Amino acid sequence: MTPRVALVTYSTKPRGGVVHTLALAEALTALGTDVTVVALGDAGAEHGFFRPTSARHVLVPAPAPADTLEGRVFSSVDALASGLSELAGEFDIVHTQDCISARAAVRAREAGAEVAVLRTVHHIDDFTTAALMDCQRQAILEPDRVLVVSDYWRRLLDESYGVVATVVHNGVDASRFGPISREQRATFRAAIGAGNRFVFLAVGGIEPRKGSIYLLEAMGRLKARAAPGPVLAVVGGHSFQDYAAYRSAALGRLPELGLTLGVDVVLLGTLPDAELAAWYRSADALAFPSLKEGWGLVVLEAMSADLPVVATDIEVFREYLSDGDNALLVPPAEGAALADAMAALMTGADLRRRLCAGGHRVVERFTWAAAARRHQSIYHEVAVQNASMLRNGLKG
Repeated sequence: MTPRVALVTYSTKPRGGVVHTLALAEALTALGTDVTVVALGDAGAEHGFFRPTSARHVLVPAPAPADTLEGRVFSSVDALASGLSELAGEFDIVHTQDCISARAAVRAREAGAEVAVLRTVHHIDDFTTAALMDCQRQAILEPDRVLVVSDYWRRLLDESYGVVATVVHNGVDASRFGPISREQRATFRAAIGAGNRFVFLAVGGIEPRKGSIYLLEAMGRLKARAAPGPVLAVVGGHSFQDYAAYRSAALGRLPELGLTLGVDVVLLGTLPDAELAAWYRSADALAFPSLKEGWGLVVLEAMSADLPVVATDIEVFREYLSDGDNALLVPPAEGAALADAMAALMTGADLRRRLCAGGHRVVERFTWAAAARRHQSIYHEVAVQNASMLRNGLKG
């Protein structure tokens, strides 16, 4: 049988799970899979998503913003559950990409939709309230099958939840990050007053999980060694959770670190997809000192754009990165070590070339086409199993 698949995500904004969803949907469509993206969003927006997409998609109206994180989560679950219940007859498999969409899909299934619910766990959020922690736990335990994007998360789900998950790695579309002209590169750099200064790119905004404060500390150390130091261009910032307090505290430390906002640290915000691709080509290196990641799509994107990478030495990165071969890996939460690695990139042209060459070899191993083929196989297995259970009255 050829299953009809819904890929479901909580947002249309350029966060990792949404980027993953669109890229996977497009690769599946190219293979002939009957797939539709379903997301909470503004149906009146020009493209709906943060970038145009060739994938068939349906937008479920997002609820009005709530004052609390709990309110935003549960109102989003309600809205998406209602939308999926109306659409459920169009799909055999509902493949969810986050806590919100997983809970919504299970609600639709419990209401009578004869669908199998899959969940890809990209990472586990650090929720602090009992209600949200329980919501996240149920979103891992309730689906019919769970996928993860790295072996690290496979082991964690087994140890912490008793869930046996299947690893399907992320991919990258290298064609999105092709060369730009010298003139365009110069224009982008001039827009932040970089001149001849070395430009580090950080993607993901300023938030705890990204290790942003340690990156700012490293920038301060670099400027103290030799002014004016490098420029840090920070892309992103949209998040379902509210990191305003962390962001304010981090930026509030700039004066004591000897840094000036808008000169040494430039906040570019959320950019159109084409501009993000151009920034990968306009910077000199990627600084990605995350404390926790599901996989690190940003790393693959940077490598596709010939950027050398400095990242943290955490388990998930060690699954595909090797220190000194395709990236520089530093201990997490150590601004001094991060500054040393960044300085090595700034002064080592041969090092940068070696890391870029190693990065190309990494990119060749991880394509969305390969990820889509693996998903196709899993969808077939799940559809056959679900149909059998429905025939035998074991579901519902």
